Amino acid sequence: MTYGGAMPDARPLLLLDTASLYFRAFFGVPETVRADDGTPVNAVRGLLDMMTRLVTARRPGRLVACWDADWRPAFRVAAIPSYKVHRQSPDGGEEVPAALAPQVPVIAEVLDALGVARIGVPGYEADDVIGALTAREAARPAAERAAVEIVTGDRDLFQLVDDDAGVRVLYTIKGIGELEVVDEARLAERYAVAGGQGYADMAVLRGDPSDGLPGVPGIGEKTAVALLRRFGDLAGILAAAESGDPGLTASQRGRLLQARDYLAVAPGVVQVARDLPLPTVRDALPLAPADPERLMALADRWRLASSLTRLVDALAR
Repeated sequence: MTYGGAMPDARPLLLLDTASLYFRAFFGVPETVRADDGTPVNAVRGLLDMMTRLVTARRPGRLVACWDADWRPAFRVAAIPSYKVHRQSPDGGEEVPAALAPQVPVIAEVLDALGVARIGVPGYEADDVIGALTAREAARPAAERAAVEIVTGDRDLFQLVDDDAGVRVLYTIKGIGELEVVDEARLAERYAVAGGQGYADMAVLRGDPSDGLPGVPGIGEKTAVALLRRFGDLAGILAAAESGDPGLTASQRGRLLQARDYLAVAPGVVQVARDLPLPTVRDALPLAPADPERLMALADRWRLASSLTRLVDALAR
């Protein structure tokens, strides 16, 4: 398959929103899946099994597990203090289920032993890493560019969908077993927005309670989409409000003008950063484990042998 500017025969670059996926795995695989000492490993095993399906079905040439080095970056909190505040634990960290927290370092160890590239950047979320990797791929000469497939359960990353650049999202819609392919046609069908930037503008106006983003009071998704269709983008809507354009009702204009302070900073919170100082890593699909002895020890310690065998076999194929 070919789309956008990607090479006809290029295997895709597969970018994993790792935290989104291991949270999905945790809630999708029973906690009765445990190591010999009783420690839950359901998130670890669920993530590995999903990776096996992805590698088998998507046949990527490159693979990166993108990591949340900072789940609530300071620059986003400075702009909108309510950003993800409801997810904070009493100690100021992210509130994570008690049975999931000890599995996260195990996931990191297993990925490293497999040789799967894992990138986190201090001060940024995995979404930002994905945005930067996507931008870097899009900047390659067309003859060297691969299609990019982003695997996530987070709709925020729909903003990166770009048919011309060959970027689409594989969205987890039922646990970890089913994926929805989101391209520009799907965004138009489901949200009536024009591409990824249109989705980002709509998200700014609508807000997102799950991320602590208030949005513009009284402007829901339907109204936001109608305004974008009339005025083109967020800047066009704001210009219309400032000029008293008759295409806005009096109440819409009033709400937009009252939300000027929010609208001045919200795009920088909603939109992923794309100019991060990315480390240099080898992102080629590992055809054999980077550290077989360590991987074997982890498989024994955490009862992951069957899942790891399937994944190692899929990578080798």
